[in-house]
Order: sequence, then C-alpha cells, then structure tokens
Amino acid sequence: MAGEASAPSQLTPQESIAIAQRLATHAWRPFSSNILHAKDKAGIRVNTPDVGHEPGLARKGWWVPGEVNAGIPYKWGGFDDPESFDAAMANGLAGGDVSSPEKRHADNAAVSRQAAGVDCSGFVSRCLKLPTVHDTTQLPAVCAPLPSPHDLRAGDVLNIPHRHVILCAGWSNPAHTWLYYYETGGGPDYWKPGLKQAPLDALLALGYQPLRYRGMAREAVPSGSDAKDVLTRGVKATALTVANPTIGEP
Repeated sequence: MAGEASAPSQLTPQESIAIAQRLATHAWRPFSSNILHAKDKAGIRVNTPDVGHEPGLARKGWWVPGEVNAGIPYKWGGFDDPESFDAAMANGLAGGDVSSPEKRHADNAAVSRQAAGVDCSGFVSRCLKLPTVHDTTQLPAVCAPLPSPHDLRAGDVLNIPHRHVILCAGWSNPAHTWLYYYETGGGPDYWKPGLKQAPLDALLALGYQPLRYRGMAREAVPSGSDAKDVLTRGVKATALTVANPTIGEP
C-alpha cells in the first residue's frame, strides 16, 4: 500500500533501510586538509571527528586521514548524501563537525558551511527521502504517532523533539522487547552512523515518541505481524548491542 499522497516523498521500508546502510558504510578517503579543529571562515568553531579529536574521552573521533574509512561522519546541521559528501571532501571541506553544548545553544547559527556530513535529523531525513532536512521538531508534522510502540516497523522513527531521533530497523527478538535501529550522534560510536540494538523499554524511558512517516508504503499484513524483514543476517551481525542507551548527542 502506498503512503499518503500529500507526503513530501514516497518510499518503502526496504528503501529507507537501504539508504541508512549506504550512509553507514559509505567508503571515503580523507586527507589532512579535511581536518579542522578551529574556527571556520565565518568564525564558527568546527571540530572534525578524526582520530585526533579528544582521543582520551568516550566521545572521541574515529576517522583516519590517508586511509579508507566507512560511514559519513557526524556534522552538526549536516544533510549530505554520499555524492555531496564526496564532493565536499574533494574540495577540502572539513569531514564532520561534532555536537557540543555550545552548538546546541546556538542551534542553526552554529552550522558550518565549511564542513560536511549528517547529524541525527539529517540522517533520518535522508533515510525518508525528504527533499529538505526536517529537524526533531519538524519531523512530527510529516509523521503520524503510532498507537503503541509495539507497532514499530522498519522505517519508522523514534523521536525526541529538540533532542534526538533514530530510525527503526525492525525487531531483534521474537518477543519484540529489543529493537534494531540506525542512528548517528549516539553511543558508543557517537560520531558515525551505524546499526544498533537496544531494549525497547530503555529507549522509551528516555522519552522517545514512536512515529510513522506519512509517505511510507506498507505491505498489507495481519495486525501484530511483521512485514518482510529488511535486514540480512550479515547486516544484523554488525549491530552494536547497547544495553543502556542514552539520548545521544550531548
């Protein structure tokens, strides 16, 4: 069944998860010119999540210059796809820009045009094929609340306005007590997108609201059963287990 015709885009759960996986595994080779730990030309502080970024802290950087890295890095306010990201890297822009309390306070004024990548809402917006980025306060306007979190299916979102958003990728156990999800900006690999699994109750306790994008197509299935599994066994094996999830970005 097709999604609502008035939605900004149309897609299937399979397409949504395929986009998430592409963003999480995109291969790229950065150079030292893509590192920035200073103010950009507009005076906005940028900290790329390369291996030189706060290596002694839990939210340390990860990508290595001169080597092939996997995953488009986190960027505050970022909405890049693989093509625009690669073009930005070739032009010497910064490879990502980590979140901070200062950036949260400044909001859009802290978004650097000299960096490329995706933040949590940019990532989910890409995975929903939205033509423009929808932040955590705007996503509810293009989604419908789910009657129960146990109605979650791949391609749905769990959202906390003004804080964080993740993309549901299906159930990780038959009892529907653990959930697969994609996110960027959350632990333990804070500054890159990836697949994780966590207890549903722990996620709900953080304040996540289960939503379904209005343009998401759905197969006609009996109530309470699952649509076609969108994650392969090999992809599931890569999921990080997060027994005690946090809200994500600081």
